[in-house]
Amino acid sequence: MKHFWKILFAMAFLATSIFCLPQDQQKEERGKTERERIKESGDELKEILDMPDKGVPGSVLHDSKCVIIMPSVKKLALGIGATYGRGVMTCRTGDDYKGPWSAPIMMASSGGNVGLQIGGEATDFVILAINDGGAKSLLSNKVKLGADASIAAGPVGRTAEASTNASMKAQMLSYSRSRGVFGGVSLSGATLRPDGGANENLYGRKVTPQEIMAGKVTMPPEAAPMIEKLTSQTASANK
Repeated sequence: MKHFWKILFAMAFLATSIFCLPQDQQKEERGKTERERIKESGDELKEILDMPDKGVPGSVLHDSKCVIIMPSVKKLALGIGATYGRGVMTCRTGDDYKGPWSAPIMMASSGGNVGLQIGGEATDFVILAINDGGAKSLLSNKVKLGADASIAAGPVGRTAEASTNASMKAQMLSYSRSRGVFGGVSLSGATLRPDGGANENLYGRKVTPQEIMAGKVTMPPEAAPMIEKLTSQTASANK
């Protein structure tokens, strides 16, 4: 509990420090924070995709419409299980979700039962939208997994294929990594939403996920490694 209050105090101190800066500097600092989030998410995705023989199957990644990376999701309150995380989403562009990967869309998550599943430890999550319905739901204001969009634990292993149930019924597949252990995990009950304030900080103006998907923003340089990794992995999986 002491550790929780220390983190909360540090966040409050950082926010206060930023608000004391001139407006232009405030915007710059906020944008810097979001770019750091992109880099952290990209680094995490690379580590997971490079896991030998036990990562996300290439065939599943290749067919995905959107990929969300939520690094270091933490439990907020002992004994309650409430969680909050912030991460990044990129989707294939085009009406059929078959184009190049988009510029990053900042995302936020929360949930009441995720903390119980991960034992209160900081955990990394990867969520894949595997059909158009799943992708469209993620671009809305807020989606509750398992209610607004069906979700299943993703298959693991380079040669693994999605189960008939997952591939035919679920709109999304989810994975987690905690204490070095990676595997499919159920995130039913958690919520995901576009992080509008973070997107504004990153791109310098209010922008919708649809506008980001349409290429009406400039790709942040920090996102290049993540997009290049996804592009290469999905291309190789098609061979």
